[in-house]
Formats: sequence, C-alpha cells, structure tokens
Amino acid sequence: MGVQYRFNSLEDFLVSTTLTVDGQLDDGWGALFPVKGREIDATVLFADIAGFSARTKNLSPAETLILVNHFFCWMTAEALRGKSAIVDKYIGDEMMIVFSKEFGSVDPFADALDVGRRMADRDVLCYGPHIGIASGRVIVGYAGTPVKYNCSVFGAPVTIAARCAGVRYKMKSETDLWSCSIVTPASEWDGRDFATLFPSRKVQFPDDKIQEQPVSWELVEPRSVPIKNLPDLIIREVVNRAFYMPPGDPEGWARAAFQKLLRAGCYRAPASPDVQPPPPSPAT
Repeated sequence: MGVQYRFNSLEDFLVSTTLTVDGQLDDGWGALFPVKGREIDATVLFADIAGFSARTKNLSPAETLILVNHFFCWMTAEALRGKSAIVDKYIGDEMMIVFSKEFGSVDPFADALDVGRRMADRDVLCYGPHIGIASGRVIVGYAGTPVKYNCSVFGAPVTIAARCAGVRYKMKSETDLWSCSIVTPASEWDGRDFATLFPSRKVQFPDDKIQEQPVSWELVEPRSVPIKNLPDLIIREVVNRAFYMPPGDPEGWARAAFQKLLRAGCYRAPASPDVQPPPPSPAT
C-alpha cells in the first residue's frame, strides 16, 4: 500500500493534484482573474458557538478573542484527531471543516458525524456548538484578486451545511430536553444505519475499570424547515439527550485567562485615553 499523505490545507491539496479548471477571464475592466480549482465530492461541516452575541456582549475585545480562539482550538483538535479532514476557514465564531475521499477519508459523511459527536461529547466548557452537515459536489478553488487570494470550497453543500447549522431543534414538550443537535439533509441518511454511525463507547476510569456507556444520541424523524433563499429542506436531526455539568463557562474562562495575561504583562493599553484596560482581579 502506498503512502497516504495528509493535506494540512486546501492549498496543499490543490498544488498536489490536477486541476479541473485552470484558466483566466477578463473582469470587464481589462484585467484578468484566474479560475483555478478542482471539483470533488465532499462533506462539509459547519459549527459555531451557541448564543455568541449574548455571551460576548459584556466581554472586552481581548476577552472575546480569547473565547473564540479557545473554541477554535478545542474543536479543531477534535476534528483533526485521527481524521483526514481539512479546516477550511474560521469566520467570526464559525468554523468550516471539509471531508473527502480525496483527502483520505473512507466515508466522509460518517467521519463528519463522528467529529460533530466528539465536539458535543467533549464540550467541557459548554460552548453548545450548532452543527450542520451536508454532502455533494463542490469545487476547491482560489478566490480573490491579485491583491489577495484565498483558497476555499464552493458549492451547494457549503450553503446547505451552513443553513443546517442555523436550524434549532423543535421541542415537542417541556420534557423533550436536549443539549446539542447535528442537523443534516434527510437524504444523507438513505441506506444508513444509526447504530453503526453512533455506536456505544467504552470509558476507562482512573481505577482502570472499563465501562460501556449508553448512547445518549437519538435520530429524530424527518421534518421540513424553511431555508433562507432556498426551497424548504427535509432534514434529520441527531439530538444529544445527555447534559453535562461543566466546571466553568467560556465567558468566565476567557475573563480569567485575560487576567492571567494582564498579570504577565502581556496586555498593553490602547493609545486612546478613553480606552482603559479592565482592572486586575483581586488576588485569591
């Protein structure tokens, strides 16, 4: 069996393979812009922070940066651990991850589900990520101008995955509780077995005892939801019925981390006299 190289970025993938399209077009102003990319079948996962605006309204800009970067680092670690996935981009509080057989994934949709499950199961600070997944034909290509180019993924699955991440589970009663959901087009589940994709897992305790944990996730029946600028979509949700009692919260952790930077002299107050750094927390 040949060596399977792992691509660390979409740019690495493009320069290592044959392009589907490789040309130039006139932008209408006499300048040329490139059209370079490779079409692939892929699964796209979007994840963002639940209630981001409300959570950060009382945080300073530096504290918000800490909160967002901690989320990205934590979720990226889960996404890349043992998976042939590529993180496409971080936008605001959102991250986009791409899975494809051309990146080394045997079953891109199954890998995306597993990553989404791990993001929720190991959400120790209760970020409550909203997760959307969609599969189909996309193109990995360069976008921009000679001023600046970015490499990204384009196609309907990107839009649908992002829209799915914005869908909220509809509770049927006050006792219909949930902590996180993974939303996909219902067609993704055709011919799929839930028990195979969401198997029970074994946990090893400090005394080396190994215990099999019951599956806390449930595949909900299909329903139709409105999708912005698109026809209504039949979706299926995988809902996590388990709740975790985290030792803290992202906002508190971000404030504490910023205080640590203050004490270490890693924060310089802005030049404006109207903007002052928050006072350090009292010593404990």
